[in-house]
Amino acid sequence: MKTNVTLKLDADLLREAKVLAARRNSSVSRLLADQLERLVRSEKSYEAAQKQALAWLASGFDLGWTPPKDRGELHER
Repeated sequence: MKTNVTLKLDADLLREAKVLAARRNSSVSRLLADQLERLVRSEKSYEAAQKQALAWLASGFDLGWTPPKDRGELHER
């Protein structure tokens, strides 16, 4: 389902948007809808990646390190 939206744009900006849309064999409406869709998709993707990264940080990483048993073992060469 599609819904109409009303925008107030500067006249010069609208004129340039019409030219751009015509060059792409599109309408201003389609041009704006495509850009908004990309923006929303990008934002959702970023939020998902951020959530995953924070989950990894919270769970930690096993680097396989074990502490030395005593001071002598630490300074062995």
